[in-house]
Amino acid sequence: MRPTSPLSVLRTAALAGTASVALQAAPALAEPEFSLTIGGDAYFQGAYVSQKQDDGLRSSEFANRLRLTVTPSATADNGLTYGARLRLVSGNGDPSVSSRTVENDRAFLFANGSFGTIQAGVINGLSDEYGIIGPNTEGIAGSPDSNGILFLYGSPTYAGLPLAATSLRTLVSYDTGTKFVYISPSFGGLQAAVSYTPRTGDSNTSVNRRKVDALGDALAFRDVIEAGAAFQNAFGDVTVEASAFYQTGKAVRQSDGILSQSFEDLNSFHVGANVGYGPVKVGASYAYSGDSGYAKGLAQSRNQQNLIVGAQYLSGPLLFAANYMRALGNDQATMTMPAKADIWQGGVTWTVAPGLTAGLEYDYVRSTLSGGAPTGGDLTDRAHIMMLDTRLAF
Repeated sequence: MRPTSPLSVLRTAALAGTASVALQAAPALAEPEFSLTIGGDAYFQGAYVSQKQDDGLRSSEFANRLRLTVTPSATADNGLTYGARLRLVSGNGDPSVSSRTVENDRAFLFANGSFGTIQAGVINGLSDEYGIIGPNTEGIAGSPDSNGILFLYGSPTYAGLPLAATSLRTLVSYDTGTKFVYISPSFGGLQAAVSYTPRTGDSNTSVNRRKVDALGDALAFRDVIEAGAAFQNAFGDVTVEASAFYQTGKAVRQSDGILSQSFEDLNSFHVGANVGYGPVKVGASYAYSGDSGYAKGLAQSRNQQNLIVGAQYLSGPLLFAANYMRALGNDQATMTMPAKADIWQGGVTWTVAPGLTAGLEYDYVRSTLSGGAPTGGDLTDRAHIMMLDTRLAF
């Protein structure tokens, strides 16, 4: 999950969690006392899907994920808080392989002080972590990363969706390539941040300095810089949260020594804001990435963008929510054919107990892929998705 609270959450996140035990560090220049914080989250989902393009597809499916976060940290006499964070994720359980895997999507060092926050290592992009896109139907503000449309995965419809339907903020901010991040101190609820990623998809002990990849490799960007700011404050009974981020980088060219392919450079921005009053919250966001990542010389293309509007209403342990998204761009499978999607979502989330929720979500997807049909015409689909969602945060 990715919270929409401002960047200041990182200043306390190193100490968050419910399990903590004091450990003695190995002797070095000093012998600080480290605390070890363990936390995480998990979900289980079941969905029923009815769609027009369903040849060879079942109607029901399950999905689940568990993440475990481990954070060793210490505080020096001068007030500097420092440490590291590792987040382990249950890997993809593809039945075509014989083993299950455990992956990491966080593995970084951090230091918090009066100067702000520094992070170095494997972590996702700034707008993916802090860009405002809520309210949404999951009941976890700003986190439609596991919503019902993912149950279209494996169908021609999912492959034909514009990338902007699944990459909701700056275009590749979901990438967890090794990066360096600086976050400023908070000034009245406003914090700025900047990050640098040498190459997308390059993380942990991987070292890849190439400016040219083999022809047919997955698209990558190099020297990616993302910068922006997030704001959160209350004005009487009114709460306001907003963000704006911009991402830029150079596309990695591909060549086999004879033929070569060049791609459009990365230029992407995302803005969003939510306003709350009592039990009601409304908000909207907009992302624009133009032709970023498209192969140069395409015969047809559509600028990548999405618009999301939503609202939530809290009544006791029940959270009611609805939102709408219009996504445009080229299909995410080949990035060569113009596509568009309209997605409506509605649902209710019930807080069963602290840290435990159960929810019901309905999604309606209307999509069109230009030139995707065998005759060269438009490939259209309509999908209805009903999903049960149970979540645990600890």
